[in-house]
Amino acid sequence: MDFNQIEELLKNHEDRIKKIEMGLATQIQTGIQKERKKVSIKEFILDKKPKGTYHIGLAIAYYLEKFEGMLSFCIEDLEQGFRDAKEPLPKNINDLTYKNTKNGFMMEAKEQKKDKKAWTLTNTGEKLVENNFQKAKKM
Repeated sequence: MDFNQIEELLKNHEDRIKKIEMGLATQIQTGIQKERKKVSIKEFILDKKPKGTYHIGLAIAYYLEKFEGMLSFCIEDLEQGFRDAKEPLPKNINDLTYKNTKNGFMMEAKEQKKDKKAWTLTNTGEKLVENNFQKAKKM
């Protein structure tokens, strides 16, 4: 093996380890047990009751990160999420990411995914989804 092959192999292992760790952290955080049937993206969206396309996009992003173990997501991932959830695709999915980023619910990921711009949810975005799109009450 040459240096580039070894480097690529290590990168692949690192990605796999991150996915495993992410899955374990999600199970601990959300109380999901391995014996339970995996929640489908459609069931998850129905449970969260998003209010409009931008919230559906946030719910899909949350699902991709927490249930699918994605460290970041790109436009293609969101589009596939809409399809898997049997939700109509937004007319302009780039606008969805722009507005959710502008509102502080998403942020651009450090690295690209599939040679395209990628995003992750912010803590604020995660909390919004976890609270079923109810804004936290101020104390």
